[in-house]
Amino acid sequence: MQIQEKMSLYEKLKILSDAAKYDVACTSSGVTRRGDGRGMGNCTAAGICHSFSGDGRCISLLKVLFTNECIYNCRYCVNRSDNDVPRASFTPQELCGLTMEFYRRNYIEGLFLSSGILKNPTYTMELIYETIRMLRQEHHFQGYIHVKAIPGADAGIVERLGYLADRMSVNLELPTAESLKRLAPNKTRSMILKPMRQIQNGVVNSREEMMLYRNAPRFVPAGQSTQMIIGATPETDYQIMSVAESLYQGFALKRVFYSAYVQVNEDRELPALLQGPPLLREHRLYQADWLLRFYGFRASELFSEDKPNLDIRLDPKCDWAIRNLGLFPVEVNRAEYAMLLRVPGIGVKSAMRILKARRHGTVDFPDLKKMGVALKRASWFLTCRGKTMHPLRLEEHFLTEHLAERGKRIPVSGDESGCRQMTLFDFPEFEACQQDVGVKPVYRGD
Repeated sequence: MQIQEKMSLYEKLKILSDAAKYDVACTSSGVTRRGDGRGMGNCTAAGICHSFSGDGRCISLLKVLFTNECIYNCRYCVNRSDNDVPRASFTPQELCGLTMEFYRRNYIEGLFLSSGILKNPTYTMELIYETIRMLRQEHHFQGYIHVKAIPGADAGIVERLGYLADRMSVNLELPTAESLKRLAPNKTRSMILKPMRQIQNGVVNSREEMMLYRNAPRFVPAGQSTQMIIGATPETDYQIMSVAESLYQGFALKRVFYSAYVQVNEDRELPALLQGPPLLREHRLYQADWLLRFYGFRASELFSEDKPNLDIRLDPKCDWAIRNLGLFPVEVNRAEYAMLLRVPGIGVKSAMRILKARRHGTVDFPDLKKMGVALKRASWFLTCRGKTMHPLRLEEHFLTEHLAERGKRIPVSGDESGCRQMTLFDFPEFEACQQDVGVKPVYRGD
């Protein structure tokens, strides 16, 4: 471990912002809260303005670790206790100052804060709580804050923090308890699920209190999320999506994030990824997750024991349709909404537009194109007034060849030259900001 006793705030920020880049579970606010005029900032339902790197990772907010020191030795983590890497820790005052100054300079819209484990989970959560308390109560910051809850921390601290943060999340880390035991021996599934359940119950109780008392404090108003590492362990896509489905149903999660495993450590328990991180698989899992949340699919429909993994050549809805050709073609002018959603190329908005248009007359293929239907995929599974757009061949091999995505820019490896996470240091103004040498930045009006 490289310990630097005298380290500038700039050096700490470079280390701790870089160490946070593997945590993908930061998202838009999902909550509306106007400032009261006495503080700084607000939250809008439109969410935080995001940018994304080429590999799909979120690069918005001030995404940083409180510390990258850690007593745990998770085999896949760059900050594990065995690694000889530069270590740094903020103080609550330092992190508050950074957040406020970056917000005033219009670099950020909010804070995403995670951390390694310093001494023990409760001690670390106390430091994080103090940071958020100072931001909210002393600096009167009313912008978006997303905080990672640390499994094993005292429940009272998690509860107090829930009334200050907009969103909280607890990383599931790995899909199964067996994999967690093998690669993260300091963590258990029950340890992780306990704060998840606490946050879920807190959200429910808060909503009930708000129905009785208008000014009751809100507990984690944007809900909670989690993250799973994909590719470090041998679970199938079916197992991964079944876990995600149970989390949505049992813990009312807003999002499950899937993080392609990036090989940062040499360890005999970890796979050797000769082709780089499984980013295309991650992309397909996100598409399947979307089908679970918005299209009424179940994991058991998208997968089976005989075919437990997605065909990475096809988006999951096309893959499902090809395996269920007996349900097609669908007549656009008679199909129910639920069935329209299952047609490749038809989304939630276009399905609603079809239902609305059918009240005034029949719908044809030119109408579908105007409604935003992707006919390149949908036309193979549809009829309009009993007619097809072109001769249909409902054969699995034929449709797979025509629907396989070719030439689409989806990264399949970890080519650092093509995709990397942006940092605050990409801005030329940052050097002047951190040195404070008299350059006058553009401040927000609030």
